[in-house]
Amino acid sequence: MAKFNNPMKVITGPTTRWSYANVWEPKSINGGTPKYSVSLIIPKSDKVTVEKIKKAIQVAYEEGQSKLKGNGKSVPSLSVIKTPLRDGDLERPDDEAYANSYFINANSATAPGIVDADRNTIIDRSEVYSGVYGRASTTFMHSIPMATKESPAVLIICRRLRVENLSAASPEQRTILQQKTMMTFYHKRGIGYGCT
Repeated sequence: MAKFNNPMKVITGPTTRWSYANVWEPKSINGGTPKYSVSLIIPKSDKVTVEKIKKAIQVAYEEGQSKLKGNGKSVPSLSVIKTPLRDGDLERPDDEAYANSYFINANSATAPGIVDADRNTIIDRSEVYSGVYGRASTTFMHSIPMATKESPAVLIICRRLRVENLSAASPEQRTILQQKTMMTFYHKRGIGYGCT
């Protein structure tokens, strides 16, 4: 039996970085309904992922034309619609994390699955935060809303792959991770850590 292929679903590449990661608890943005959300930063060099996203947006646009048309006589061109794929160099020029990258703000009313590189469920919340790298599965909605607070990219699952630096982490997260690193370092050498 052939697998069902959803043309509006995209799994990002391994160089995707997570920012504004509210993946553990839903959060209200601009007074809206609390949701789980993450800003997915995708390097422009990841042409495979970028092309997949553009194709998914095209399919969503075509399938949602009746909603896009509304009470008008014609459907607005995709080129004039604010789509989910946004240019970090243009929209966030002062944030180096978004340099040479596109980004997508994805959200969900239900908690996304969060797994590690081996697809094991992550329970320790300190292991996932803004700044980690990993794949994310997103599905683009049939209609692409213009000038609304809703994101047409729905977050399904996050797969954390690696942590390269802690610059995007909160002070609390940096402290926790640094302590874990030190504990591992001393444990491997048979030295007690934190003992007086």
